[in-house]
Amino acid sequence: MTTPVLDDGVVQSAPRRRLFFAAGAVAWLFLYQANLPFWDWIVYDVGGLDETTRVGGAVHFFLYDTTKIALLLTGVIFVVTVLRSFMSVERTRALLGGRREGVGNVAAAGLGVATPFCSCSAVPAFIGFVAAGVPLGVTLSFLIASPLVNEVAIVLLLGLFGWKITLLYIAGGMTIAIVSGYVLGKMHLERWVEPFVFETRLHGKVIDSAEGLSWDDRIAMGREEVGTILRKIWPYLLVGIALGAAIHGWVPEQWIADNASSGLWGVVVAVGLGVPLYSNAAGVLPLVETLHDKGLPMGTVLAFMMSVVALSMPEMILLRRVLKKPLIATYVAVVATGILATGYLFNLVV
Repeated sequence: MTTPVLDDGVVQSAPRRRLFFAAGAVAWLFLYQANLPFWDWIVYDVGGLDETTRVGGAVHFFLYDTTKIALLLTGVIFVVTVLRSFMSVERTRALLGGRREGVGNVAAAGLGVATPFCSCSAVPAFIGFVAAGVPLGVTLSFLIASPLVNEVAIVLLLGLFGWKITLLYIAGGMTIAIVSGYVLGKMHLERWVEPFVFETRLHGKVIDSAEGLSWDDRIAMGREEVGTILRKIWPYLLVGIALGAAIHGWVPEQWIADNASSGLWGVVVAVGLGVPLYSNAAGVLPLVETLHDKGLPMGTVLAFMMSVVALSMPEMILLRRVLKKPLIATYVAVVATGILATGYLFNLVV
């Protein structure tokens, strides 16, 4: 039995591989945990900016979120690439395609709930799923559910509004993810996905089979995919985060409350205002609580929250790298329709 050799000629034994994974995981966790206190120190202590001002908040938001999302992208791309190397394109299509698509949408939405990604950091997982042959509609169910319903949102909603509102939100978010993904899948929009997304690559070659790949091949594949995807999307990533930073902290709460509380049009206004904003569930929930205290119906404020976390403008900028404009427009229209319907339904039952 021969010892595997990497493409750069370096022999990699099993103990060395385990050490590589352990060291990489520890380094990643350390950087992720140190990200917030590091930028707190740099921006507020070293830079002297006031965290209560819009400028201080925007600068901190940009630096912190850029680092956080870069780390998430690196980790997710590497892990997803290594995992998908065990599954050939044909086998994955056979498992999740065709008549199993409806079940696949439910499974993908459930996986999205279990993965606490924001809308931007879920994009590399989307690339990995599509490249592995998972149907587009199933993958979109994951992309919708991941930021929309996760444990952070669930815990915070439970603390703010109680278990009934939390269950309604979970049910509404899951329904939107499953139904929207299923509808989009039935529309057969694959022609509007950028061609590179469908390709699983190793050393520049498309891989059609998972057989014959060593662990060294899979590690090399993960490293290459991280570099390839980051090179393709980093300008969109920076523009999206910069947009989020520019509007971070500038949310006219009273104006939103005044204009989104008007009967039939209130939910429409709330969703329309929520889309340009950029936040995760933890970031938007204090605003949601404030708007509810100002008299907005529960369905309206939850629809606002859903539009912020599931249809942010930065996410659309990132998705533009992997999806063509007609698919992005269709995606926004279908998901926004689901959010509007959910908001009106919640207003009727709460």
